Amino acid sequence: MVGILSKIPPPAQLLNSKAAGIAVASVGAGILLLWKKKLEDLSAKRKDLTGDLHISLDEERKQKKEKAAVDAVFFRKLLRILKIIVPGWLSPETGYLVLVALSLIARTYCDVWMIHNGTAIERSIIGGDFGGFKYNLLQLVYAMPFLAVVNQLMKFGLNELKLRFRTRLTLHLYEQYLSSFTFYKMSNLDNRIANADQLLTQDVDKFCNSLAELYSNVSKPLLDIAIYVQKLTGAIGIQGPAIMLGYLAVSGLVLTRLRRPVGRMTAEEQHLEGEFRFVNSRLITNSEEIAFYQGEKREKQTIDSTFQRLVNHLRNFIQFRSSMGIIDNVIAKYVATVVGFSVVSRPFLNKTSTRHLNSTHSERMEDYYRSGRMLVKMAEAIGRLVLAGRELTRLAGYTSRVSDLMGVLKDLSKGKYQRTMVSSQSKGENAKQEKTSKEYLDSNQGEIIETDHLIRFENVPLVTPNGDVLIDDLSFEVRSGINVLVCGPNGCGKSSLFRILGELWPLFGGKLVKPHRSKLFYVPQRPYMTLGTLRDQVIYPDTKEDLHRKGLTDQDLEEYLNQVHLGNILEREGSWDTIQDWMDVLSGGEKQRMAMARLFYHKPQFAILDECTSAVSVDVEGFMYTRCREVGITLFTVSHRKSLWKYHEYVLYMDGRGSYEYKPIDSATTEFGS
Repeated sequence: MVGILSKIPPPAQLLNSKAAGIAVASVGAGILLLWKKKLEDLSAKRKDLTGDLHISLDEERKQKKEKAAVDAVFFRKLLRILKIIVPGWLSPETGYLVLVALSLIARTYCDVWMIHNGTAIERSIIGGDFGGFKYNLLQLVYAMPFLAVVNQLMKFGLNELKLRFRTRLTLHLYEQYLSSFTFYKMSNLDNRIANADQLLTQDVDKFCNSLAELYSNVSKPLLDIAIYVQKLTGAIGIQGPAIMLGYLAVSGLVLTRLRRPVGRMTAEEQHLEGEFRFVNSRLITNSEEIAFYQGEKREKQTIDSTFQRLVNHLRNFIQFRSSMGIIDNVIAKYVATVVGFSVVSRPFLNKTSTRHLNSTHSERMEDYYRSGRMLVKMAEAIGRLVLAGRELTRLAGYTSRVSDLMGVLKDLSKGKYQRTMVSSQSKGENAKQEKTSKEYLDSNQGEIIETDHLIRFENVPLVTPNGDVLIDDLSFEVRSGINVLVCGPNGCGKSSLFRILGELWPLFGGKLVKPHRSKLFYVPQRPYMTLGTLRDQVIYPDTKEDLHRKGLTDQDLEEYLNQVHLGNILEREGSWDTIQDWMDVLSGGEKQRMAMARLFYHKPQFAILDECTSAVSVDVEGFMYTRCREVGITLFTVSHRKSLWKYHEYVLYMDGRGSYEYKPIDSATTEFGS
C-alpha cells in the first residue's frame, strides 16, 4: 500500500510532515463530501430503454437488494452458510483454514526476517564490510527454498479452501434443489428466484472465492499488525503504532460507510447477468419456432434491451468503483503515507530523544531503514485491512443472493411457495381481479392417500398455482384395467389434472387416492431424451445398476425397441454405449417410440399419454395400446384421435367452463365423438 515509504527521504524533509498530513486530510475530506453526492446519483441511475420488454423483478425484490449491506442481517446469513461449508472442527475445511493461517504466520515472520537481512546487507555495503555482506547474502540464498515453499503453501491452501467451500455448498444446494420436485416448483410455482442456474453455478463460485479471499485478506493483515506493533514498540515507542491503529479505525469506518452501495449493486449485477443469460437460452431453446415466425428482429430487440440494461448498470458500477478508488487512494494510501512519515520521524527529529545520542551514522541509518520498512509493512497491512471492507461489501451481495436461494429451497421443501397473484377469475365471471401483494398459499389442505391399483378424486378442486379455479369439485374413480380418455378444449384443465395427480401441483382440498408416484408414468408429446448412452434413453431415469438390479439385460431392452419398430436404431448407432445428443439425433417419431419402449421397460400401474402418438403410424399406435393392456398398464390418454376410442372404457370430458362429465365410452360416444 505504502510502497513509496521504501524510499524514505532524509529526516530534514520530514519536518513539515504533520502539516502535510493535515493538508492532505483536509483535501481528502473535501473530496469525500463532493464525491458522496455524485456516488449516490450514480448508484440511483437505472436507464430503461424499452420498459415494455423489461423482465424486471417486482418492488419487493428491489427492496431485498437494498438490504444487501454489511450489517447484522448479513452476518447472520453468513453464519448460516458457514455452518454448511465448515461442518465441524474435525472437517477437512477446518484443516485447510488452519493450514492457511499457519502459512500466513510463517509468511509474516519471513517478511520480518527479510527486513532484518536486507538492512544488514545494506549496512555491510555502506560500511564496506565484505565479510558481513557475504555472510548475510548467503543467508538469503539458503532461505530462498523455504520462502518459496511458504508462499506456494499459502496459495495451495487458499485455492483448495475455495474448492472445498464450493463443493460443500454446491452439493448441499443441489441436494435440496433436486429433491421432491423442488426444481419444478421453483420454476413453475414460485417466482421469488429467477435464473436459478446462475445462482447455483456462478454466484456460488463467486461467493466461495470472495469468502476465501476475505479470510486471507483479513487474517494476514491482523497478524502483520500484531507482530509489527510488537517490533515497532521496541524501536520507536508505543505512540507510533497507536497512531497508525487509530487511523485504521477512523478510515475503516469512513470507507465502510461509503462502500454500502457496493453490496446492493453487486446483487443487481448478478441479477442482470442472469436476465441476459436467460433471454439467450430462450432463443436457443425456441430457435425453430422463432425461425418459423421470422421473429429474429423482435428477439434482437429483446436481447439488445436486456444487454443495454446490463451495460448501463455495469457502467454505473465502474464509475462508482472508480470514484471509490480515488477515495481509497486518498484515505488508505496517501494520507496513510503522511501518517507513516510522521510516526517514523519521531525518534530522529525529537530533540529530547536519547535513543541515538551515542549512535554512529551507520547505526542510525540501519535503525532508520529497519523501522521505516517495518512501518511500511504495518502500513500495508492496515491498508489491506481497510480495503478488505470493499471485498466485504461484495461478499454481502453474494451472501444475500445465496441466502435467498437457500430460504426458497427450504420453503419449497416444506410445501410452501410464494408468488405474485397476477389475476384470479371467479367461476362464471369474465372480470379479472388484480392482486398486488404476495401471499403464501396453504398447500396442505388436501389429503393424499397411497393405494395400489386405484385412482380416486374425491371433491378435489382443480386450481392453478395462480389461484384460478378450473373445476370446483372433481370426483371420479379409476381402477386398474380401465383405460380413460381425457378430452376437452384447451385450458379446460387436462394438464392441471395430471400435474395434481403427479404431485407437481399442491392439492388445495378434497382427497386424492393414488399409487406412489413411482408407479405413475408420464409420456408427453415431445419426450425428453437425457444426456448419456442409447441404453440410458430406454431405462431413464434408471441407471445401468438399476437395470441389473431388476434382472434385465441389454437383450431385453432390444426386445422393447423391436416391439415399437425401433430395432434399427441399435444397428445404426453401433452399440448400447454410444453417446449422442439424442434430442437432435432422433426424429420426432423415433423419440415418441423411444418413450413407448421406456414405458414398457418401467411397467407402471398407470400411465398418462399426452398426445404421445401424434408422430407414429396407426399400426404402432395400436400395438402400443394392445401391449399396455397385456402387461397390465392402465392408461390415461389425452388425444383427439377417434381411432383411440376403442382402446378405452371411460371418457372424462371437461368443457372449460368449470363443468365435467365422466361416463362409459359407449354412452359418451354419441355426445362427444361426433
